[in-house]
Amino acid sequence: MTKSIRVGVIGMGWMGTVHSRAYRNIADRFRHADISISLVVCADEVEARARDAQSRFGFTRSTTDWREVVADPEIDMVVIATSNNTHLEMIQAAAAAGKHIFCEKPVGRDPQETAAIQKAAQDNSVLTAVGYNYRWAPVVQYARQLIRDGALGEITHYRGRFLTDYGSNPNGVLSWRFERDTAGWGTLGDLMSHVIDMGHMLAGPISRVVSQQKQFISERPLATPGEGTHFSVGGQGPKGQVTNEDYVGAMGQFANGAPATFEVCRVVKGQDCEMAFEVNGTKGALKWNYERMNELQLRLAEDEHQHEGFTLLRAGPQHPLFADFYPGLGMSMGYEDLKLIEGYRFAQSIVAGKQGEPGFDAALAVVEVLAAMSRSWESDQWEPVTAVEVKS
Repeated sequence: MTKSIRVGVIGMGWMGTVHSRAYRNIADRFRHADISISLVVCADEVEARARDAQSRFGFTRSTTDWREVVADPEIDMVVIATSNNTHLEMIQAAAAAGKHIFCEKPVGRDPQETAAIQKAAQDNSVLTAVGYNYRWAPVVQYARQLIRDGALGEITHYRGRFLTDYGSNPNGVLSWRFERDTAGWGTLGDLMSHVIDMGHMLAGPISRVVSQQKQFISERPLATPGEGTHFSVGGQGPKGQVTNEDYVGAMGQFANGAPATFEVCRVVKGQDCEMAFEVNGTKGALKWNYERMNELQLRLAEDEHQHEGFTLLRAGPQHPLFADFYPGLGMSMGYEDLKLIEGYRFAQSIVAGKQGEPGFDAALAVVEVLAAMSRSWESDQWEPVTAVEVKS
């Protein structure tokens, strides 16, 4: 029997349109799952953008008031793809209305908001998901499987990074991601959250960190509300202040004792979108870089008598969910395919009535590491990763 899920999307900028395409395509791409997705209502504060999204993706209706989405009795699940400063109010309202919730990372602007968001979902027994889409690359899931199966032995070293240049042009517009009041942290929340989630998934919890941060570009041209993305470049008009960090570097230690390094930057020259990790163990090692997301480099000790160096593995039907997209090797998946897998996994969770990964618990675990890094900026020393409690 077909399982039906009725979806509302809040925020119809770039990410909202990505989600809308993903949910519209789940029934086709994963037709064996027999899940039907209905796009019911989309919301954006810019009316023209809401109406355009309704027309493009086939929503039944559109609105400029997000409250209409969470209050709609026809909606089973809400996707929140708005700026970080709106997440707490929206999620608390959606959870109180009994809606299952997908929210883009890092969920809250700071640890307290994220903890309050996690509590709201838990108290109302709704299912949740977070946009850590890089974990869904088929060869990344295969790497996870290898590590869990013990193919690498005991993890001895971990290096994670996300180096990108979307903010490298000083005339790149002052989108909300560059403003502390709207985004919260800068690259710590935007990029490091992906890096830490990946580290948690592959190597386990992190126990302590020491970190530094730096801002390279202090002002940018003002953005036009409702237009463009954080990749947009402005002109010679008025400028505003950048109020959060461009770069974060850290050393860390996992609970299993393995040392780690983590590095993120949004203004680096040379890398376009290098979300990457390298893992070494007592029996082998592996490497992955999103810029070559369909390739995994693997070296196992048991193979050393046959050849030296890493073996290049290409994504194929033998890797998780690849066959739902392509029938053979040499065919490349991309960013929006990962968002489609992400949406499908959450739809599966809703159909099963069981919390999947990663939910708001995972987001809170990530933010606890980010909070320790932030404390280290002030203390200039190692900081333990500790639980964040909701203030009464």
